[in-house]
Amino acid sequence: MKNNTLRDSFSDRQQNATAARKALLEKFQPKPTVIDERREERAAERVADLARVRAERAELRAARKQAQADAVLAAQEAAQAAEAAVLDEKRGARKERKALTKAEAKAKRDARYAARKAR
Repeated sequence: MKNNTLRDSFSDRQQNATAARKALLEKFQPKPTVIDERREERAAERVADLARVRAERAELRAARKQAQADAVLAAQEAAQAAEAAVLDEKRGARKERKALTKAEAKAKRDARYAARKAR
């Protein structure tokens, strides 16, 4: 390219500068909006996915609560079973003591009766 700035007239240079300025400003102009054709379809998919995820999380929460309730119930049943076992053990010991006391009383009575008969 030749350096033809000397041959260009002032008006030519001014027109070139104006054109360059316009080209620069056009870069900043808003461009026409592109509307997505699948916009509503994707929005519906997003809503469906959100509903599915919420349902899954609700199921997990319900399962977790049920597991906690089952654990509490199992602990209560275990405590009741332990109390029942302790109570049965105490009852068994008391029955044993009563049986021994009864046997001793019978032996004492029989000994007195035998002593009276022996006289």
